[in-house]
Amino acid sequence: MAQEPQVGELAPDFTAKTHDGREVRLSDFRGKQNVVLVFYPGDSTPVCTSQLCAFRDSWEGLQSADATVLGINPFSAERHTRFVDEYKFPFPLVVDKGSEICKAYGRSALFGALVKRAVLVIDKAGRIAYAQPGNPPPSEILAALSNLKG
Repeated sequence: MAQEPQVGELAPDFTAKTHDGREVRLSDFRGKQNVVLVFYPGDSTPVCTSQLCAFRDSWEGLQSADATVLGINPFSAERHTRFVDEYKFPFPLVVDKGSEICKAYGRSALFGALVKRAVLVIDKAGRIAYAQPGNPPPSEILAALSNLKG
């Protein structure tokens, strides 16, 4: 299993499909937008729903910080789509087929079947600017993003 990348390191690049079938590549955001990666264990579970709804409810602040959010776990596009539709998330959920992204970020557990919850902020240069396991509040993420300005 890969070691968790550290703050200041270049974020491991990835290409994957989102819940709506679009391809997303982390490196495509370089020089354009900050990215908040939210690794979460499951769709439509109480803690995960609360976590992603908090990002939805902070969307305006995230956009003001020139950031987008990518929710990541290995669930299917169909399951992600139901979750997005039910809670009206303004950001995509990434289908991490084979838990490859989770493995690259040291977020897989139990042979890749489970995801260890974490939030990372990737700056416009593609470097990890913030990494926190668990479920940090969006206010903490917004503070980390505000430190990138200037």
